[in-house]
Amino acid sequence: MPQPRSTSGMLRRQPHEKCAASPMKKKLILIRHAKSSWEQADLDDFDRPLSKRGERNAPEMGRRLLASAIQPDLLLSSPARRALSTATAIAQELGYPLEAIQQEFDFYLSGACTMLRVLRAQDDRYHTIMLFGHNEAITDFANMLSPYYLDNIPTAGVVGISFAVSSWAEVRKGRFGFYDYPKNEHPQTYQF
Repeated sequence: MPQPRSTSGMLRRQPHEKCAASPMKKKLILIRHAKSSWEQADLDDFDRPLSKRGERNAPEMGRRLLASAIQPDLLLSSPARRALSTATAIAQELGYPLEAIQQEFDFYLSGACTMLRVLRAQDDRYHTIMLFGHNEAITDFANMLSPYYLDNIPTAGVVGISFAVSSWAEVRKGRFGFYDYPKNEHPQTYQF
């Protein structure tokens, strides 16, 4: 039987059939709130604002994320004033709608296991999630999910981790992408 030929006389390549669908990649950016102010000693911890340094650092980190074309589908933040202020400043730099920032009360005074539970419950239509929280939990969470150990994520520090999964419910230890913080004098382009 003759081989099928194209009009040019060459064999046509058949479309490649995949044996199994490769998993989608989920990306997580963890951000510790920017430096907070301790000027008002009688102020409740939940209500502490950003310090002047924190007000400078948060937008700077947003610009670094923007320069690396990081565009989150969802921002989740502790409702504490300093964390929400950090999320708002970074969202403004990224052009993310402020009204779409979701506040997660469980991120205030919580641990890494609580953060993991909340992350695993997220809708799978979101491929890149940015999460704003507090130390020790944010450092512990980064260490839980990354193959690298960090002693401490400084204020306004960012960590990027990716996961070769199609569902947030499947998140386990991921692939380290990047780590940056305001005092880093030689920031690199962030890549997952």
